[in-house]
Formats: sequence, C-alpha cells, structure tokens
Amino acid sequence: MSLTKFIQNRTSFNPLVMGVTLLLVVLLVLCTLVLQTDTQGVLDWAKAAIFKNFSWFYILTFSVFLAFLFLLSCSCFGSIKLGSNEEEPEFSFMSWMAMLFAAGMGVGIMFFGVAEPLTHYTSSITTGTLEHKEQEAMLHTFFHWGIHAWSVYAVIALALAYFGFRYKLPLSLRSCFYPIFKERINGKVGDLIDILALVATLFGIITTLGFGASQLGAGIEQIGLVNKSDFSLQVGIIIVVMSLAVISAISGVGKGVKLLSEMNLVIALLLMLFVLVTGPTLTVLSAFSDNLGTYLSNVVNLSFKTYVYESEHTSWFTGWTVLYWAWWCSWAPFVGLFIARISRGRTIREFIFGVLAVPSLFCVLWFTVFGNSAIWIDVNVAQGALHDLVSSPEKLLFAFLNYLPLPLLTGIAALITISLFFITSADSGIYVLNNIASRDKSMASPRWQAAMWGVLMSVVAIVLLRSGGLGTLQTMTLIVALPFAVLMLVMCFSLWKGIRADKKYFSAKVTPTSIFWTGEKWRERLSQMLSQTQETDILKFFRKTALPAMRELRQELVTVHNLNVELVENLSQEAPSLEFVIKKESMRDFMYGIKSVSHEVAEELIQDEHLPHIQHAVTYTPVTYFFDGRAGYDVQYMTRNELIADILKQYERYLSLMSHVGQEIMSHEQTELAE
Repeated sequence: MSLTKFIQNRTSFNPLVMGVTLLLVVLLVLCTLVLQTDTQGVLDWAKAAIFKNFSWFYILTFSVFLAFLFLLSCSCFGSIKLGSNEEEPEFSFMSWMAMLFAAGMGVGIMFFGVAEPLTHYTSSITTGTLEHKEQEAMLHTFFHWGIHAWSVYAVIALALAYFGFRYKLPLSLRSCFYPIFKERINGKVGDLIDILALVATLFGIITTLGFGASQLGAGIEQIGLVNKSDFSLQVGIIIVVMSLAVISAISGVGKGVKLLSEMNLVIALLLMLFVLVTGPTLTVLSAFSDNLGTYLSNVVNLSFKTYVYESEHTSWFTGWTVLYWAWWCSWAPFVGLFIARISRGRTIREFIFGVLAVPSLFCVLWFTVFGNSAIWIDVNVAQGALHDLVSSPEKLLFAFLNYLPLPLLTGIAALITISLFFITSADSGIYVLNNIASRDKSMASPRWQAAMWGVLMSVVAIVLLRSGGLGTLQTMTLIVALPFAVLMLVMCFSLWKGIRADKKYFSAKVTPTSIFWTGEKWRERLSQMLSQTQETDILKFFRKTALPAMRELRQELVTVHNLNVELVENLSQEAPSLEFVIKKESMRDFMYGIKSVSHEVAEELIQDEHLPHIQHAVTYTPVTYFFDGRAGYDVQYMTRNELIADILKQYERYLSLMSHVGQEIMSHEQTELAE
C-alpha cells in the first residue's frame, strides 16, 4: 500500500498538508541533530533579519487587528449574529464570561506572572524613581498580555465563528477565506492556508511545552523532590505530560478533563487570593486601580512604538514585544477555535467586547497581584534576592512564594496548576492540530493520530531544548509566525468582505417595482425575470415603455396644468438614458431619470447547469436616478401606466418636501447656481 493510499484509507489527514508539514519538521530535527552549529547559526541569522526588517510589521499589524475590531463593534455590522438571526446564544452570558475568563489562564501567566514584571523592573527600559520604575514595569507587562494579545485571538475566533455559524461552512481556517477564494478553499489554496496554520500552531504549542517543562522542573527542585533541575528532568516532564495528554485525547474522557480544568481554575484563583491576602494587600489593591488607568492612558502610544528614536532599547523591544506578538500569532488558531466554539449566537459587538475586555481585565488583575507583590517583597523583604534570579525566570514564582506563609503548600498548588494547564493545553492542542490537518473537518480522527502528535511535539521540543533551550523554541515561533501574520491580515479583509455581503443580503428589500404588481401579467414578468437583460432590451424598454409614458405625462402637465416640463433623451447604444424634468424658478428642478446600469455575473453562476437562463457575463438594468442624489431602483418590470404612477409618486414627495425642510435645502442650492 502506497503512502498516499495509507493516508487516505487509515487517517483523516490531508496528504499534502500533512506531508509538507512533516517534511519541514523532520528537516528541522535532522539539521538540528546533524548540523547543530550550522542550524543554530541559520536560526540566529533569521531571527536577526526578522528583528531588523519586520519588527515594524508586527507592531503595525497588531494595531490594525485592534482597530479593525473596534471599527466592527462600533459599526452597523456589530448587530450581526454569529449564527442565524433567530439563534439564541448556546451558553448563558455568565457561563460564557466564565469560559472566556478561563481562556485567559494558562502556563504563560504562571510562568511570567512574577518573572516579567521583575525583569522589566531591573532592566534599562524603566527609568526614574523606584516607584516610577515599578509603574513602567507593570505597564509593559500589561501591554504584552492585554487587549493586543486578545485582539489576535478575537480576529481569528470571530472569523471562524462567523463563517462556521453564519455561512454554515466547516469550522476551519480555510473557511475564513471563502469571500475571496470561493470554492477554491477546497483545493490547493485551502491546503496552503492549512499548512501555514499547522506549522505556526505546532511551534506555538511546542514553545509553551518548553516553558512549562522548565518551570515544572524548577518547582520540583524547589520543593525538594530533586537536587537539581536539568535537561534530563525536563525531558522526563515532557514525556510524562504528553503521555497523559495523549491518554486524555484518545480515551474520550471529556467530562473528566472538563472537571479537572474547572478544579484547576479554582486552585489558580485561590492561589491568587492567597497571594493578595498574605502579601502587601493594600499596596496591591491601590496599584490595581493605578495600573489600569496607566495602561488605558498609554495603550495608544505603545501600540505604534517601535523604539526607532530610542535605539538603546531596541534589543529589549525585539526580545520582548516582537517575540510576544509572534507567540500570540502562533497561538491564535488554538485559542481562536476554542473561543469560536463557545460563542455561537452572540452578536459581533457582544463577542468583541467579551473577548477583548474580560480576559484582558483578568490579566491586569493577575499580574498586579503577582507582579506588584513580587517587586514589593524584593525591595522591602528580600533585599534584591528575587531580581538576582531574573536570568532564571522559571525559578522566580517558587522563589517568590518562599517569602509568603506556607511555601510548601503554595509550591505544591502551583505545581498542580502548572501541570494541569500543561496537560489540558496539550490535549486541546492535539485536537486543534488534527482539525487543521484533516481533509474533512467533520471526520473523527483515529486514536493513533493523537499519539503521533504527542510523539512529534515531544521529539521536536526535546531536540530544540537540547540545541538551544527556550531561545531556539522562541526563534522558531518568530520565524513561522511571520507568514501567518500576513495571512491573518488577508483574513481581516475576507471577514470584512463577507460581513458587508451579509449586511447587504439581509437588508435587501423587495424592489419598489413590485408594489404595482397584480396577478394579471405574471407570466410575462416571470419570463422577464428568467432572462438576462441586454443593451438591446434596455433600448426596447426605453422606446416602447419609458419614453411613451414620459411623453404622455408631459403632455398632461403642460396642457392642463401649465407646468414647464422638459424631456432629455439619449437613446444611443452606449449608456442610454431618459430624464423627465419639471422646471422651477426659485427651487431646484424636479428630475426623474432612468439610465442603463451594467452588472457583472459571477463565473460560478454562468457555469451552473441548474441555471440555464444565465449565459452572459454582463447583464443590464434600467435604474432610476433623482434630482437629490438618492439611490435608484430597477424599473424594468413596470408597464407604461405603472411608470407614470411612479414618477408622480416621486413628484408628490418633492412637493411635500418643498413646504418643509426641503424648501431651505433646494432654495439654497438654486441661489448658489444663480450666483
């Protein structure tokens, strides 16, 4: 059996997507093992090139994501539902808020909760008094974990939920590009999208595994189970955690994993409350309000800051902000799919507010409790002992807990929390990787595929940790996230295009022509509807219906009512038009015009064998236009008398406006024309 047939018959994989991804990963592992020095040199070169040439791109792209979401939420599109118009949310508002709250938790905030604020506090990026340095350290931390990070998740989650629940497409990344590529998303274009997403997600999860393994090793050392946390211990942790994650993924014990996740969230919150109560409580509570205000007042400035005028801080900027932005891009499919699955039935406005505000606010609270407490203890109790460990960030959380009561108990609680976050993240990661790599998103994946992903992620994480530690993992994330960031910009355009079409579709009203319809000429009108109007048909309509109607009405208005009426005729083959004008001396003239408007027909409709009446690439429509610039409408189905009635209806509106606000507007314009 060939490899292609094996993949088709025994797996859910898309052969091209999985083949290219495996080839890239295997080449990286082999190069790292056989040519470690050369590979590291190439990775360092790529990292330096991205820092030098594309740091601005990451910063600007994230600001575009955030601006795009604010624009959507404030526009008329914000009321569109992620599902049918009648659909109610799948979860209650409070349950949805709680799940978004849980989405803000993870190995990341456990690892960086103490480490990042302390690192910024002791770096050159913060200046001035100790209090000012502390405030700036917290500000940069919130910037990295606040609404910019969640805007990336929100963009991809919104696109997934919108096209999945509104367009009824599969809940997959390629579906997000349907307005641009149409049915081509099911071909090679969709495969390329899945390859980029799969590689970015794979290395994003592997990077998180590296952080989790190093912190778990430090925690095990801290509580005295081992003498030293080394590479061998980290390898053992990765193997154990991934084994548990694979068992969880293949056993189908979803309720058990859900229960463990909820318990883990409770433990994390209790740990945070314990730190708040036993630490400098009043300082932390006061700092929370100050931190929130400082963050909100500086977020716009930081959103576009590339430190081009502060070259001494460039290395800090690329080593923190740019790396974070790449990390969030690589995690976007993973977190985005989770958020999308729980948000069915929400409006776009409600979705954006919830996803940006709730997790971001919680991150500000978490980092305030752990960060401000750690800095206060370092200055007032530890005498600088904590900031001496910033070069070993995986140790800082446990070192910090040693200065609070019950360090052994809190250390064990932290270990349990990190381990469970580690396991559930890996378990969810396996599901997402299977989804992206699948040829049919509705297919159930064989159990052995979960084991394959577990082995693959473990091997790559171990090899890269061995060759260069967390720095190598971060470099790979930085490299693969760049093309995916470009893809996400295209996704924003696709989402905007889809939402505009959605709004236009659901706000479309029955053509004004239909108000005159009776059952008398239904066969004639049906024949017109099922034929493509061409230029010759427009001229025929003008000569046999529109022009006789206007002449008849003009005769009545001139001879009976002594009005000054003019007909402007243009019956040329190109852009024919007719204008019925009633002259006024002190007001803008009344004008009712009809012109030929062309419309392109989609190629898919022409090729559809079930629509035999659609054969031409362009169709033409007689559309009205008016003296005041209002949007016109199609009049091709009107008879001569119906067209006369329509002109009189518009003239009645004109006369009605003359006695109200229209008098001021129309007389003002007439005065300007006279001058």
